[in-house]
Amino acid sequence: MEWLDALILGIVQGLAEYLPISSSGHLEIFREILGIDLPSDKVLQFDLILHAATVCSTIVILWPMFRRLCASFFTFRRDADFYYVCKILLSCIPVAVVGLFFKDTVESFFGSGLTVVGICLLVTAALLAFAHWSSMGARGLMAANRGRDISWLDAIVIGCAQAVAVLPGLSRSGTTIATGILIGDKRDKVASFSFLMVIIPILGEALLDIKDIASEPASSASAIEPMTLLIGFLASFVVGCCACRWMLSLVNRGKLVWFSLYCIVMGVVCLLWR
Repeated sequence: MEWLDALILGIVQGLAEYLPISSSGHLEIFREILGIDLPSDKVLQFDLILHAATVCSTIVILWPMFRRLCASFFTFRRDADFYYVCKILLSCIPVAVVGLFFKDTVESFFGSGLTVVGICLLVTAALLAFAHWSSMGARGLMAANRGRDISWLDAIVIGCAQAVAVLPGLSRSGTTIATGILIGDKRDKVASFSFLMVIIPILGEALLDIKDIASEPASSASAIEPMTLLIGFLASFVVGCCACRWMLSLVNRGKLVWFSLYCIVMGVVCLLWR
């Protein structure tokens, strides 16, 4: 993989991680366009580095909230922020189960073509559209701005949505936010929760992967150069900071439905790709 490929994929990840269009799906699409052929383990390794970069973007953009949550949790204040972090931890259980027991199955979908990506993009489109119209109802956009705070049950349901969204083409942010809206949560609350809940699983897996990268021989033909990884990381981080702020605004204004049209188009293109 060349540095320019890493730069392009980093930009794609930075945008698609927050917009409800599936970052993993778009990384697969652009690998096909750029003609990048890597073993599935290297695909997962590079993608994980890019996801770690966007997690860092989330921390930067949501820093005031992130700092407050950490201060409350690690000092055991037992206030609303403490229990909010507990709900985030609860939401991580489903994806942890998938990672522990179905890792090989999930990895088999990466680098295996665009058919799965196309199908999952169409599912993402349907989910976004359904969430939009069900939340609007007969009372219009003002009704969509109402809702409850995230409960313990909501946290586990949204966590299950995140676990399913490990498939390439099924947008993690789109799936979790749409699920939260469908079960009656406030738009702004579920958007922040969606961005924060991915921090623990991604950084945890990234730390394990960094250990594997460090122990890998630099001369390995299939190894990705450290500088290439760094370029991808920086591109994903910078673009991710901009996209995160933009996405929070879009969710509050109820504009996610337009991305369902984009997902339909890209899903059809993926299914017709030869």
